Amino acid sequence: MTRTAVYEKLNKVFRDVFDDDSITVNDATTANDIEDWDSLEHINLMTSVQKAFKVKLTMGEISGLKNVGELVDILEKRA
Repeated sequence: MTRTAVYEKLNKVFRDVFDDDSITVNDATTANDIEDWDSLEHINLMTSVQKAFKVKLTMGEISGLKNVGELVDILEKRA
């Protein structure tokens, strides 16, 4: 899957999880950039990402993510 395709799908997931059609994520996006992105929503987000991309992320991968770009790197390789 191309990086562009990953971002298209990932933006839909973020918009659904946070119920905000104005969200557009990029490599540098972090939880600090999205108002409602707290620890509970992070769990919901990761669950939704895994379902949308039909992948299983390890706890190490999830807890080690520093920004959306790192998530995209993983999804680009696996999806």
